[in-house]
Amino acid sequence: PSVLDSFALLSGQLNTLNKVLKHEKTPLLRNQVIIPLVLSPDRDEEIMRQTEGRVPVFSHEVVPDHLRTKPDPEVEEQEKQLITDAARISPDAAQKQIQSLNKMCSNLLEKISKEERESESGGLRQNKQTFNPADTNALVAAVAFGKGLSNRRPPGSGTSVQSGQPGAGAIIAGASGMQQVPMTGAPAQQQPMLAGVQMAPAGQPGKV
Repeated sequence: PSVLDSFALLSGQLNTLNKVLKHEKTPLLRNQVIIPLVLSPDRDEEIMRQTEGRVPVFSHEVVPDHLRTKPDPEVEEQEKQLITDAARISPDAAQKQIQSLNKMCSNLLEKISKEERESESGGLRQNKQTFNPADTNALVAAVAFGKGLSNRRPPGSGTSVQSGQPGAGAIIAGASGMQQVPMTGAPAQQQPMLAGVQMAPAGQPGKV
């Protein structure tokens, strides 16, 4: 109940304040002049908190800058010069300048948007995968370890070589559907190699 009473009191006070500010006899706050009542060279923690650490002190040095309602004299002179130069230009010339400026801005925006689209499409192309990891892994496993290859031999293939041709008739039994490849010209002392797979010596059954 105490919280509700306090809330009702605050709500009533805010409504009253809004009515006073919206009243037609109330002058506009923007037309009022702010006069500093207290100037101190000492550090003010409250001002530090309200200004988020930008104004540590409220002294005679910072008051003219923070309570200024007009720009600097140099800025006023520049504005007057710009106004004078603008008044000298005819309406037709001003319209042409406006059109040329709008055209330049449109071209610049079009180039920027084109670059953004190209960069986005390039990023999509780079991120797009052009191969199947499962097929790659299966191929590597088949070549390196013989995984998934069949051990069946074609009909009529022998497991031994003739004694009169040592080392010249070693035959590899590959997967089903593969032709027999004779290893010719290899010395009898070395074991022939094919695609990284060691071949069985002559007189022994070949394995993949």
